[in-house]
Amino acid sequence: MTSFDTRSANKLSIVSTVIDSVLAFRRGRPKSGLLLLGAAALSSRIPGVGTAVSLALRLARRLR
Repeated sequence: MTSFDTRSANKLSIVSTVIDSVLAFRRGRPKSGLLLLGAAALSSRIPGVGTAVSLALRLARRLR
């Protein structure tokens, strides 16, 4: 059994951001998709940025 550490959490964050990006493209939101894809790429250097961008986009959509 493997343990869930910081490295695993970072990988999970990157994967979930890429999935959010794909879903944004499929829903016809190319700007959001590109932003999320860029955030996923940046997440390998700055942990958590992908999750923060994803949450910010969801919040912005709710407030419109």
